[in-house]
Amino acid sequence: MPLAIANSATEWVERFGESRKPTVVTIGNFDGVHLGHQKILSGVLERTRSGNLMGTVLTFYPHPSRVLRPEAAPALLSTLQQRLAAFDSAGLDAALVLRFDAELAKVSGEDFVRKYLVEILRARVVMVGGNFRFGHRQSGDVNMLEELGRRWGFEVHVVPPVVIDGVVVSSSAVRDALRDGRVEEAARLLGRPFALEGEIQSGTGQGRKLIVPTLNLSTEQECLPQNGVYATQTAVQGKTYQSATNIGVRPTFDGTRLAIESHLFNFAETLTSGRMEVRFHSRLRDERKFASPEALKEQVLKDIDRAKEYFR
Repeated sequence: MPLAIANSATEWVERFGESRKPTVVTIGNFDGVHLGHQKILSGVLERTRSGNLMGTVLTFYPHPSRVLRPEAAPALLSTLQQRLAAFDSAGLDAALVLRFDAELAKVSGEDFVRKYLVEILRARVVMVGGNFRFGHRQSGDVNMLEELGRRWGFEVHVVPPVVIDGVVVSSSAVRDALRDGRVEEAARLLGRPFALEGEIQSGTGQGRKLIVPTLNLSTEQECLPQNGVYATQTAVQGKTYQSATNIGVRPTFDGTRLAIESHLFNFAETLTSGRMEVRFHSRLRDERKFASPEALKEQVLKDIDRAKEYFR
């Protein structure tokens, strides 16, 4: 069954009714759905097998920092739709997406647990990371959650973090790796290559005319790999192609607008619309300005050879 999605507490009750199943639930933003998140989601699924329970995630939109500290809000790794797709792929039964606004931010930790976990979700098991915080001014922590669980009859399981090569897996660590162009490290933390998704858009035509043909990606994702050239895979029209992708502003052509351009190997079609996904495997070089389009083309052909060699 596909993931059932409710966008409010009222919608949850309407969808599942008064005789709705109790849940095993995890709570959080899950930006990027990295290996640490995946460990928690796997724990939720494991516990649902032990009883007539729904594997559920309670998440928020927009990200709470956009409301509480907009000046310090991080560039997000994934959109809400990508997070929901990841929950679906993980095998969860349902997601409750709460709109995070000033009103929700004022709810105390105790009232949050009582209303959403106990009354709405009928939680039997709650699984969170050790740094989980909740309620007004993040006054609630796992100790409070365990105390409330004893009062209202649900178990609390604190899931240890995932550590890879001495690095605690976190959304912040993934962002840091991408900003530095360290896409291989980002892939280790995510358990998969970092991917950008979105729509194909028409480019300037300069690449096809002077260099090599490319598909141009328009994405709503906020956290991008550092400008440069990468060995990638690009998925379009249900097929995946090896590719070389440039993220940058086309300095050789005195460009100023950021572009994400992929040259797909063994692909001859001209597309100006449709869905597209670019998966980043390895960084090849920095973006730089060349003396002429001819010099740029010579370098791009070398980049393509290096990308092909990477995949060999």
